Amino acid sequence: MIFSPGKASIHLAAIALSSASSLLADQPAEKQPAPAQSEQYRPAYHFTPQAHWMNDPNGLIYDNGVYHLFYQYNPEASVWGPMHWGHATSQDLLHWKERPIALAPDALGTIFSGSAVLDRDNTSGLGKNGRAPMVAIFTYHQEDALKADQPPQSQGLAYSLDGGENWIKYAGNPVLRPDNGQKDFRDPKVFWHAPSRRWVMALAVGDHSEFFGSADLKQWRRLSSFGAGLGPHGAVWECPDLLPLRVAGTHKTKWVLIQSFNPGGPNGGSATQYFVGDFDGKTFKMDPDFARKMQSSGPRWLDWGRDNYAGVTWSGLQRRDGRALLIGWMNNWDYGEKTPTKAWRSAMTLPRELSLHQESGGGYALHSLPVREIKRLEGKALTFNPRKLSSEYKLPLAKSMISQSRLDLAFAIETGHPKVGFEMTNSLGDSYRFGYDSSAKTFVSDRMASGNVDFSPKFASIDKAPRSAQGRIVRMSFYIDHSSIEAFLDRGATVMTTALFPRLPYTHINLFVEGGRARLVSARVWPVGKVTKPDLIAKRL
Repeated sequence: MIFSPGKASIHLAAIALSSASSLLADQPAEKQPAPAQSEQYRPAYHFTPQAHWMNDPNGLIYDNGVYHLFYQYNPEASVWGPMHWGHATSQDLLHWKERPIALAPDALGTIFSGSAVLDRDNTSGLGKNGRAPMVAIFTYHQEDALKADQPPQSQGLAYSLDGGENWIKYAGNPVLRPDNGQKDFRDPKVFWHAPSRRWVMALAVGDHSEFFGSADLKQWRRLSSFGAGLGPHGAVWECPDLLPLRVAGTHKTKWVLIQSFNPGGPNGGSATQYFVGDFDGKTFKMDPDFARKMQSSGPRWLDWGRDNYAGVTWSGLQRRDGRALLIGWMNNWDYGEKTPTKAWRSAMTLPRELSLHQESGGGYALHSLPVREIKRLEGKALTFNPRKLSSEYKLPLAKSMISQSRLDLAFAIETGHPKVGFEMTNSLGDSYRFGYDSSAKTFVSDRMASGNVDFSPKFASIDKAPRSAQGRIVRMSFYIDHSSIEAFLDRGATVMTTALFPRLPYTHINLFVEGGRARLVSARVWPVGKVTKPDLIAKRL
């Protein structure tokens, strides 16, 4: 996670909300804001806190039937501030219940990003009475050290013996400090590497990643580093995640290093790159075919949209179903603190399942699709007949359905080099367009006139992504919520996540073809149900 300049107070405000309609803003608790604009944009089926600021997902872990989502959280205001770990739990990745704050600042600093593991064999010795501890590994950030030109960041531990409800800081914190004066030394992602029988930590260090090993989660030694001269280097590397994935359709396993960058994204600001290779418990080496492909075509991006950052995967799922599930922060540091909500700010993406595919001509590509659980929220689909298109076609949909829906489209390119796609509009003239430019072989997301765009000069944008799939049929799937659209293209081969803030909800969807002829192969729209927000638990630290 990136941090804002300036020293933040670490005074902790008590928060108590009695219902979803009782919301706190940047004012004292007794002054409740008018909810109109904030609630207009509150997602129907994406996770967002009831109140205040949220950024990076942290400590993702599945244990005993429960998905845990920790996240960077400021309980004082709706802008970045003294970082804590907020906490929410779910049994289905859809309905989240906010829990008390898990980790709060102490004398060693504020609590930045990190991960969590279940120490089944009690290698740490932190378990008690046969109970395996859940261990959180996180970054301490000490602002006073930064001002004194000293390394401000170190890694700490906390553990829970009751399934993540209550946390105890390890008395020997910090467990890892930089040994070379490095200021950016953060975001530990820890996993158990069975072949070498030790814990491995991937850590963001300046403009590269470093790997550390430990037998007990307490004492760490450096194993290797990766990234010098590779990928973007005009920005800070953040939030690494190293995981094995089976190559689809084979028995082969490769390792994927997911690495966030800020700034340096393909369309500006924050974004996440990935590398594919092999890991022997000590060193990550990029696959030669993947390296050649990256050298010829540039960085490989997890998501080409402006609004998916710091995504990491859940630990503990290997024992359940083997899926690699990731969630990201649906925002961008270019304008993250300025988005037009008051009582709360920022949401998470839909949880996504990652899969690794071998590409024709060599190399590997990471695909992602929404988790299958999302289908439980989908109602009965409206299906539209195939038809030839040469201009515009308005989908006859109920106005109330559009801003909370799933839209699937498939176009067959027939003559010329048309642009095909769709446009959402409302009565105020707000317009969001998404299309495929067949001449440039590029997907285009255009939010220039999408509604409320002037809160930051960096928000209004036309974002592009090259099409990696082949074939004349272009498949597009979109999840539309009140303030976002997530595009999964060619069955997840290309993904674009975009935040939107229309002045009124969109009420019309028009399909378009420009510069040639195309055939609409299929069009389906599903209503997506709302996830009712539970009451926020009163928090006192």
